[in-house]
Amino acid sequence: MLHFPELNRSKCKTYLVACERTRKALLIDPVKDNISRYLAFLGYHQLKLDAIVDTHTHADHPTGSFHLRDLAQTRLIMHRRAPVPAVDEHVEHGDCITIGDIALQVLYTPGHTPDSISLYAGDRVFTGDVLLIGGTGRADFAGGDAGQQYDSITQKLFGLPEETLVFPAHDYRGNTCSTIGQEKKQNPRIAGRTREQYVALMASLNFPMPEKIQEVLQPNQSAIDDDKTKFPDLTELNRVRQLTAEEVSAMTASTNPPLLLDVREPGEYNGELGHICGSLLIPLRELAGRAAELGAHRERVIVAVCRSGVRSTTAAAILSGLGFERVYNLKDGMVDWNDRRFPVER
Repeated sequence: MLHFPELNRSKCKTYLVACERTRKALLIDPVKDNISRYLAFLGYHQLKLDAIVDTHTHADHPTGSFHLRDLAQTRLIMHRRAPVPAVDEHVEHGDCITIGDIALQVLYTPGHTPDSISLYAGDRVFTGDVLLIGGTGRADFAGGDAGQQYDSITQKLFGLPEETLVFPAHDYRGNTCSTIGQEKKQNPRIAGRTREQYVALMASLNFPMPEKIQEVLQPNQSAIDDDKTKFPDLTELNRVRQLTAEEVSAMTASTNPPLLLDVREPGEYNGELGHICGSLLIPLRELAGRAAELGAHRERVIVAVCRSGVRSTTAAAILSGLGFERVYNLKDGMVDWNDRRFPVER
């Protein structure tokens, strides 16, 4: 496996690994502003971009994955709970990502976001925003969970050999790498703390919102990046009422079932996760322009549906802003619906 210096030289980190024999390369967490730099670097070293991984849905910078995927005609890999429709391969804990003759093991490490993964590559681990050098990623928005984060770090990452090098997706203090042993012993956020103490500590921290989160997070979640789509703000998103898969299943079996509004792309609607029988497909990117089609259902309960409950939360907030008063969201989306073995059509 060939390793290269971190490519951004800034607080946001992008890494590149490659197979020495085949010259196939994997790019980890690319930033949109640096796409030209990555392509030039690949060309200089005579590498072919074979795959891109976003370790999680980023909230502080536009991902470069969507544009690079199209420019290089390559595959985008993320966890199966990633909300974005542009993913070509979904992975789960224990899977391996193969690049030529090399393989990186996927560790599912949620807590910063529900779709957070780390990549274990023998002598090193790329930890995304879950474990940082001398710190941990925030867990107070975008589906974060401090308890899950503690479990991810202590049960999965800290179970790796202590000499394993740690390369996070962010660093704010000029560090380049650490080791699992160093973080176990010296990380002030988590070393020596119980799960309850860690959760209490994270709840006490008053993090500022990332700069330009409104312009970054929802485009990264939806792969929609145009001037026609006006995304709801965080306050509007937080007001959306959530329903579990069990609750929605019971509602669909009642004498007065809701309208199920699926806001995924057509390929997803008939894809691996299928769709709920009787649901209406209006992709999120078209929703504002086609909202008039829902006029006859204005007094009816509407449940928005997507892959993981993220894009559909945006859709529910958009409809609420247009005056629809009985709008809900299917929490955790079709991923959870399938996990609970409720019926689907394809």
